[in-house]
Amino acid sequence: MGGHANELDIAEVVRRSGLPASTLRHYEDKGLIAPVGRHGLRRQYAASVLERLALIALGRAAGFSLDEIAPMLAADGRHRIDRAVLAQKAEALDATIHRLAAMRDGLRHAAACPAPSHMECPTFRRIVRAATSGVIAVPERARRKPGLPTPQPARKSRTRSASKGQSSSAPPSGSRNTGTRMP
Repeated sequence: MGGHANELDIAEVVRRSGLPASTLRHYEDKGLIAPVGRHGLRRQYAASVLERLALIALGRAAGFSLDEIAPMLAADGRHRIDRAVLAQKAEALDATIHRLAAMRDGLRHAAACPAPSHMECPTFRRIVRAATSGVIAVPERARRKPGLPTPQPARKSRTRSASKGQSSSAPPSGSRNTGTRMP
């Protein structure tokens, strides 16, 4: 624990929050959290930092960027969460859910389709036409991969970078995967 009963040192915040110290320092750089002082070389935080970290995690899970979260968390501890911004994010999530549900249904159909070839299946052909017309938006990270065509979607969508790990079923680096080929 820290120097005062209501303070936590960085190791305790790491332990309780599950976040690495590097993330805490990054959040400090962004102005999302601030230490109340130091005890030797260790940063000290108010116990309320855990609630701020929980709010940051909630915002990130909802798709907000750190830059979008920052104005919601005032330094004085009072939160300025704009309800209109929350409603807009909820609408964006609904649109994403709808798009992903349609894609899931299309994939399930393609997997179970009795047609001899996917290209002979009217449903699959509609999915392909939707993808080529821009109705089905290709995520930004897929558009940045070398060798892939860069479609012009109906509207831009923000996604995280593809620098995160790939699943074990992902094609090896350097292989070409257009995302429209189905077995």
